[in-house]
Amino acid sequence: MIVYPVDEAVDQSITVSVNRKDHAMTNASKAKAIDAFLAAKFEIDAILERLTALSDDHFNTSPDAIDWGHVGMLEHYRARLRAICDSAFHEGEYAK
Repeated sequence: MIVYPVDEAVDQSITVSVNRKDHAMTNASKAKAIDAFLAAKFEIDAILERLTALSDDHFNTSPDAIDWGHVGMLEHYRARLRAICDSAFHEGEYAK
């Protein structure tokens, strides 16, 4: 039996009965989950490294060539990265 607090101020809780056999993750399943997690993490690391290099090179744009199209492109990238950060750090629309 697991008790989940709902509202600590009112001292409410929900009690859920769980079959431990169904709830427990097998060792093989856990190993696969760890492998999948690490694969995703390594891909994120590679993406961040590429983005950092691109940013260091001013997104392959010469300062003399910058126009509003470049600004729009960066605003698009920034908005998508902001959404990811908001989700990861529980900020913005994901704030608790």
